[in-house]
Amino acid sequence: MTDTQTFLKHAAKVCAQIDAETVERLVAELKALRERGGRLFITGVGGSAANASHAVNDFRKLCGIEAYAPTDNVSELTARTNDEGWETVFAGFLEVSQANDKDAVLVFSVGGGNAEKNVSVNIIRVLEEAKKRGMKIFGIVGRDGGYTKQVGDEVVVVPTVDAGLVTPLTEAFQAVVWHGIVSHDDLQIRDTKW
Repeated sequence: MTDTQTFLKHAAKVCAQIDAETVERLVAELKALRERGGRLFITGVGGSAANASHAVNDFRKLCGIEAYAPTDNVSELTARTNDEGWETVFAGFLEVSQANDKDAVLVFSVGGGNAEKNVSVNIIRVLEEAKKRGMKIFGIVGRDGGYTKQVGDEVVVVPTVDAGLVTPLTEAFQAVVWHGIVSHDDLQIRDTKW
């Protein structure tokens, strides 16, 4: 079997094991968010930051949900990193945005944040801030879901089918899951071009 065949075989396993019920509950939560006029703050770092940026477009354009990715404003992101530290960049974004209990955070992350291992602490801090503000917490994460899964309201965990492919499969399936969400009949209000 070639590497490509192996990767695709693992992708098929992940697809078959995604918890569809959790995705459906997440869709219902996002529909309620839109109905109450809430905003969606999508956070991620690395490849997940790129996914967050793309997802913002889809939620705004296809679903009519006011959405933002703090990583899209590189000037604010780097100023906050320089002046306040990397750990609080997303929490500071919520503060200035006056995020409240009508809003939600959607985390894209491979590990979901892990304080003990000092990994994605900025995600932990934004979720702590979200909790203080009474916001809903959603996620599409890998591994065991980390801190996001521990404190989240609806969190889709991308199953680990090969420990050596956790990052590429998680980041790939963030896109699969969010595209399924924005294409859902209960959320999509505008057609795609193709």
